[in-house]
Amino acid sequence: MVHNPETIQKFEQTLRRQEKQLEHSMISAVEQGREVAADSALDAADQAVQSYQKEMLFSQGTSGHEQLALVRLALKRLDEGTYGECMHCGKTIGLKRLEALPWTPYCIDCREKIENGEIEDPVVAA
Repeated sequence: MVHNPETIQKFEQTLRRQEKQLEHSMISAVEQGREVAADSALDAADQAVQSYQKEMLFSQGTSGHEQLALVRLALKRLDEGTYGECMHCGKTIGLKRLEALPWTPYCIDCREKIENGEIEDPVVAA
């Protein structure tokens, strides 16, 4: 767990900036998706390109939504005083890991176990 008030404030500022940036990019993706409206005058090739663009925007929106949820969870954990503590094993998440991924809910060992299928990701399962 992160105890230093200066470090906590630094992570909170980083997370709040990330939250705003993700919110903005998701709104932008929705607006772009609306602009890529179906046009019956398009030929098959143009329709294929348009379909690909819609799929890319959807994909960006989905991954942005997942990261935004993790950022908001990290902010909630800051408020609760559990930020920096692995949500699976309860061990302290390394400072270097938090600096690289301030929204991460897991220590490196548990993240590897999740990626290897050894344990279920409780955040995704929720």
